[in-house]
Amino acid sequence: MDAEDHTAENLDEEHRNQGISRKTLLKAALVGAPIPLLMGQVPALARDARQEGRLLDATPFCGSGDPATIAQTEGPYFKPNSPLRSTLPGSGTALTVSGFVFNRSCQPVANALLDFWQADNAGNYDNSGFTFRGHQFTDAQGAYRLTTIVPGLYPGRTRHIHVKVQAPGRPILTTQLYFPGEPRNSTDTIYDSRLLMNVRTVGSGKEATFDFVANFTGTPNPTPTPTPTSTPTSPPAGEWRAGVYYRVGDQVTYNGVAYRCLAAHTSYPGWEPPNYSFLWARV
Repeated sequence: MDAEDHTAENLDEEHRNQGISRKTLLKAALVGAPIPLLMGQVPALARDARQEGRLLDATPFCGSGDPATIAQTEGPYFKPNSPLRSTLPGSGTALTVSGFVFNRSCQPVANALLDFWQADNAGNYDNSGFTFRGHQFTDAQGAYRLTTIVPGLYPGRTRHIHVKVQAPGRPILTTQLYFPGEPRNSTDTIYDSRLLMNVRTVGSGKEATFDFVANFTGTPNPTPTPTPTSTPTSPPAGEWRAGVYYRVGDQVTYNGVAYRCLAAHTSYPGWEPPNYSFLWARV
């Protein structure tokens, strides 16, 4: 993913003091009965406040928002071209993270890209392969679900999961998700309480929820403008196929029509170019 990052929103001091991560959105509109919000005990989910009828706060970065902080927030362990998968296999305490991607108008964002990476149970990152790395797309209701493990600790940081979120045709949000009740939350200088997940123990594992809010209003899925660096390959790469890694600028044909790739990705059955205008532009 190579779009520019969001600029950080100004912090609301009241929300910082309360430790609330999100303004409201009624879950009933999407998934049934609302989950009660316990002020000061669990982070609010964006889905819990639709009935208030006002704009949501965008999901913040962990940091002040200047270029140096944004690069530090991504950390030294990000790797592009992660595999398409919603399960990150490995040993440790089982963890599922689920939620939605909304825009600030409270609309669910379908086909939003989420790229996750994290440490293993011992606090180590796989820098030679793609263990505990993977990307997925939200479904038609804007929902995502990640199956992984609770990441281990390493010196200087509290427990966290990295993620990049990109609504179709919109800038990338690079941020981190945190666990409530961690002793190191109070000493980690990057930690931000607005990025706390709701976490509960279920059997021998844990379940967490978090709703992302992309920093735009209006139509959730606009057609993107190709970036100036999107130089088409020549000659075209042939007929579109599933299971192929396409780079920005690659050209394919589908049913006799030529398309240019707008975002690097591995193709998947059902992702034909006419169906995904944020991945492909008709030439």
